[in-house]
Amino acid sequence: MTDDANELQGPDLARGIALADLRENVPLLGHAGGEQMVLVRQGGECFAVAHQCTHYHGPLAEGLAADGGLRCPWHHACFDLRTGEAVRAPAIDPLDTWEVRASEGKIFVGAKRKPAKAPKAPRKDMPGRIVILGGGAAGFAAAEQLRRDGYQGALTMLSSEAAPPIDRPNLSKDYLAGSAPEEWMPLRPDDFYAANGIDLRLNILVSAIDRDARRLRLADGAAVPYDRLLLATGAEPVRLPVPGADQPHIHTLRTLADCRAILAGAKDAKRVAVIGASFIGLEVAASFRTRGIETHVIAPEAIPMEKILGAEIGRFVRALHEEHGVVFHLGEGVTGFDGKQVKLKSGASLEADLVVTGVGVRPRIALAEQAGLAIDRGVSVNAWLETSDPTILAAGDIARWPDPHTGQNIRVEHWVLAERHGQAAARILMGEREKFEGVPFFWSQHYDVPINYVGHAEAWDGIDIEGDIAARDCLLRYKRAGRTLAVASIFRDIENLKAELMMERQAV
Repeated sequence: MTDDANELQGPDLARGIALADLRENVPLLGHAGGEQMVLVRQGGECFAVAHQCTHYHGPLAEGLAADGGLRCPWHHACFDLRTGEAVRAPAIDPLDTWEVRASEGKIFVGAKRKPAKAPKAPRKDMPGRIVILGGGAAGFAAAEQLRRDGYQGALTMLSSEAAPPIDRPNLSKDYLAGSAPEEWMPLRPDDFYAANGIDLRLNILVSAIDRDARRLRLADGAAVPYDRLLLATGAEPVRLPVPGADQPHIHTLRTLADCRAILAGAKDAKRVAVIGASFIGLEVAASFRTRGIETHVIAPEAIPMEKILGAEIGRFVRALHEEHGVVFHLGEGVTGFDGKQVKLKSGASLEADLVVTGVGVRPRIALAEQAGLAIDRGVSVNAWLETSDPTILAAGDIARWPDPHTGQNIRVEHWVLAERHGQAAARILMGEREKFEGVPFFWSQHYDVPINYVGHAEAWDGIDIEGDIAARDCLLRYKRAGRTLAVASIFRDIENLKAELMMERQAV
């Protein structure tokens, strides 16, 4: 309940609203009983749900209602309008829902409902022991979904990291910038895992997958048996193979421990060098500038992110960072580090107290390869995320799957996609034979400018631009042979959501 009822926005839905004033699939912001909510009319019914997404509190009144769900405009989470359940990552927690009744041409919102979702009835053919290898987005999402859907067997999660699963995108964004406290970083409290019967083991190194015996051999000599195995080992940062790259002030950013080390180094740093103009590199640069640290970006390309977003957005992003004081050294490479001197290919050098390298990641597929699973620049899986061994699934950064939207086998390194892979894998492990047909999505934050990207375009023959990129109001369609493969937008959230919905409905 709000502190001041005058802060409530929209009509008082407890007093009712004319049904004729409620447009089909157009969310209406209102309130009842002192609480803000969204009212949605869809398919002859009306639903009242909480007004903020449970992920980052996105405004659901600005979202998209379709197909029984309500989608968040910021990061494309989706909620079931009837139950409030978070049915699609990145949201995990459900929305509150309220009773709705119709009378004499008006719609009234009543009492808040108790959570309505019941676990699915257990199937007799469910595996008795599921092991998840990996503590990132896909692994966590799979474990959480399995328990949410009522899986009652033994569930073990093995992670090589020191911390329980965290909100990894925040490492390069708000957490590094100082606007998100560390208590926001865990995806769930530490006691969540034991309370839900998830045997989470940290700092675990797996040495081999014994497919014949269906067990994992650990580096300490122990073994972990499985009936079904989900590989969600993720990716690891590429390290610069140059002299001096092993110095303590030179970092990569992948884990919470990495970020803590960078923050410790940033306390006394007067100048930072970021190697790489990738999304991670530029988000790191933005975070350092937010902290007021002189920041230089060194990268071989002429235009940042041109291969992913095209030259137009790339030039805009560069100008945006330069407005905030970032100094670019483009068309440059690093040949080595001599103390705090960064040696450049041009022969010049740059002194930096702290260096963060963001030159890409590689999928962690060594265990899968050693186990004899089919490999194709990642772990090959079918439409049900099954590897060449049907007892083993793969999800997230390592999985190359048949994408029904492009008609190609693709591998994508996006956080939200990895979470949705994990959720789909959980349902498949529960016996649902539903193909994974999700559309990839990611967002990137640069100061106060978000870039949303839906779909997947490794190459295109044209970009249709709507709006004005420089004015931070645009939508770009990446096309090949007349077909839209991907859409990027700045402050055109509803159009981006509609593009995602259209791609879902037009699978190859």
